[in-house]
Amino acid sequence: MEKRVMTNSKRRKRLTAASALLGGVLVLTGCSGSSDSADGGGDTSQAKADKAAAEESSEAQIKITPADGSDNASINNSAAVIVAKGTLTQVTMTTGDGTAVAGQISADKKSWKPDAQLQRATTYKVAASATDAKGRAAHENASFTTVAPAHSFIGSFNPDNGTTVGVGMPVSINFDKAITNKAAVEKGITVTSSSGQEVACHWFGVQRMDCRPEEYWQENSTVTLKLALDGVEGAQGVYGVQQKTVTFNIGRNQVSYVDAKTKQMKVTRNGKVVKTIPISAGSPENKTYEGRMVISEKFKETRMNGATVGFTDDDGKGEYDIKDVPHAMRLTNSGTFIHGNYWGGPGVFGNVNTSHGCVGLQDKKGANDPNTPGSWFFDNSIVGDVVVVQNTGDKTVAPDNGLNGWNMSWAQWKADSAG
Repeated sequence: MEKRVMTNSKRRKRLTAASALLGGVLVLTGCSGSSDSADGGGDTSQAKADKAAAEESSEAQIKITPADGSDNASINNSAAVIVAKGTLTQVTMTTGDGTAVAGQISADKKSWKPDAQLQRATTYKVAASATDAKGRAAHENASFTTVAPAHSFIGSFNPDNGTTVGVGMPVSINFDKAITNKAAVEKGITVTSSSGQEVACHWFGVQRMDCRPEEYWQENSTVTLKLALDGVEGAQGVYGVQQKTVTFNIGRNQVSYVDAKTKQMKVTRNGKVVKTIPISAGSPENKTYEGRMVISEKFKETRMNGATVGFTDDDGKGEYDIKDVPHAMRLTNSGTFIHGNYWGGPGVFGNVNTSHGCVGLQDKKGANDPNTPGSWFFDNSIVGDVVVVQNTGDKTVAPDNGLNGWNMSWAQWKADSAG
């Protein structure tokens, strides 16, 4: 058998071809090429190209808050864009459905904020552009979602901003969620008076907090309520969203004293009697609460239906249903009013107690006669005035039945403060 012998020249050619093929495979599978050029010269690698691009990139550094992907973001101060080593050229903010949110770039073009408070449970997208000193552009994008109602709480407060109220008006805040971290929430709420009176707050349960001084507010003073609850954890996983300052004014010092025994009411200002009005309080079967009560609402005319407060007949209907009670002013949440009465005879007032627990004053149907006692008292009273009811033989009104915390001693009031 004949054997063929491979010559050295042929062997070298095949090794050279295999080496070239292997080299090709190595080049194709690597992200960067060899550091050596064909002529043994400078660096032509991708790393060099990346470095060069970075060196030419803008120095402007844009920061968007909240950070991209955040949830439970604040609806107040969280949205903002700032830039370092550059100036902002454009910022756009939209909701998830594309609705634009108005905002303003600052005069120095270093920051941007939205014009108004954000909405809860809403996703927002922010796109920002800036340039550095060399005019090179930088861009940043972020998306975040604000805190949902299920994870936030708000407090409804009385009195309203800018109002004038009587000396007995407490600051009363009702929260829409149960507050378990009372100390943190109370720390985020401050109430001060221009009179310098000490103010303390008291919790009625887990959703209501009232604040007042030891004695009635000083007349003609100004009270300021500051809510700094944004981000405050009121309960596990439930955060405040309010950031607000409210001021209201205290009017003249008017306190009225109802005496169910003499059936007279003395209206005082700064301790001096300005008018005495005959009244009719609750009957012996339906006595009026005793104690210090604060007028919380006023209605020129309103409907009073006995069924709504438990006074029903055998058929389940209200023992009374008067649809045009004149000059009504609420004293308790449970239905105690001081109001005009046109259906009682003139001999009732000052002589006999006949009501279902309210305090009645002589009045006229239609609430249009300014000369009646009911009309006079209505016109000369404001929300926050105090009405002290005495000698009815009934129990003292509960402090949380209306705005009636004045029936607690100062020591009792402060004892339930979480601050």
